[in-house]
Amino acid sequence: MNTDHASPLERARESVWDYPRPPAMVPSDRIVRVEFGGMIVAETRRAVRVLETAGAPVWYLPPDDVRRELLRPAPDRRTVCEWKGLATYVDLVVGQQISRQAAWSYPKPYPGYEAITGYLAFYAARVDSATVDGEPVRPQPGGYYGGWITDDVIGPFKGEPGTEGW
Repeated sequence: MNTDHASPLERARESVWDYPRPPAMVPSDRIVRVEFGGMIVAETRRAVRVLETAGAPVWYLPPDDVRRELLRPAPDRRTVCEWKGLATYVDLVVGQQISRQAAWSYPKPYPGYEAITGYLAFYAARVDSATVDGEPVRPQPGGYYGGWITDDVIGPFKGEPGTEGW
């Protein structure tokens, strides 16, 4: 069941162990908001969730719904996903506050993932607040993964202690 368009009362809990590999992309009309330094950095009803086995959903936000003037390239970090391709990172800058490598995107994703071209995914642990439909999200454990845990998603999650070999 696609729970993204269901009301909060209808939304069933999802196990990350039911997510596919390679990852699936699921458009969402839920209200996604990111705040940092007293500013709303992003707010959208046009996010795309990327769902991959054992990982919390990663929420990719369309660039037109992100305050891009608050972003600065972080050229010292790049990563490669076997499914999505080369990721580039950005710092979030609000006044004197800086969150290093707060978000990433895929400027030229591999075939099949073009829907997230230029979309931004924020680390929940590197912003002041990240919410889905007003619910504060919890960061996926571990410093590498950028998934967002909400009450409708259950683990165990990749990144928790003892999962290094997954």
